[in-house]
Amino acid sequence: MRLFVAVEPSPEAVQHLEDFLESRLGADPDLRWGSPAQWHVTLAFMGSVPEHVVEDVVDGVSTVAARSAPTELGIAGGGCFPDVTRARVLWAGVGGGESLAPLARGVRAAAAVAGAAPEGGPFRPHVTLGRFGRPTEATRWVRVLDAYAGPTWTASEVAVVASHRPRERGHRPRHEVLASCPMRGA
Repeated sequence: MRLFVAVEPSPEAVQHLEDFLESRLGADPDLRWGSPAQWHVTLAFMGSVPEHVVEDVVDGVSTVAARSAPTELGIAGGGCFPDVTRARVLWAGVGGGESLAPLARGVRAAAAVAGAAPEGGPFRPHVTLGRFGRPTEATRWVRVLDAYAGPTWTASEVAVVASHRPRERGHRPRHEVLASCPMRGA
């Protein structure tokens, strides 16, 4: 099973960014935009989790989230992975996201202890907006996103999400929230 742990932007933040991007959606036929309903800030991704450890992952994430204080975030700016000269992923930045770094470390540690090996490098708070079909020079997209600053919201819970691969080529993965874990720390 594929799992990820994330913080979701508020509906107002999602709508604001969606409105900003609306007129740009058809500007690059090689850019496959993600669904705003699936926008999130990933704290940990686990590509292959045995079914029998999912409950332990949820328990560990719940414990870490309960020790973490809610935090103010806002979507602003953007960038690309791996870099702007050979972009495969276009993302929006998350202002205040550095405050999520200890939470991300705790979530990754809890997942590892539970037997679900988290993937990826250092935590970089972002919202994936779309993917390019091939490596692309994306400076113009980063400049567009640099002009964006959305409303702030309070992140007060962490979601443990199952990501189900699409059954057909060209479709999006389906996300299923397995647990919402409140952030209660002081």
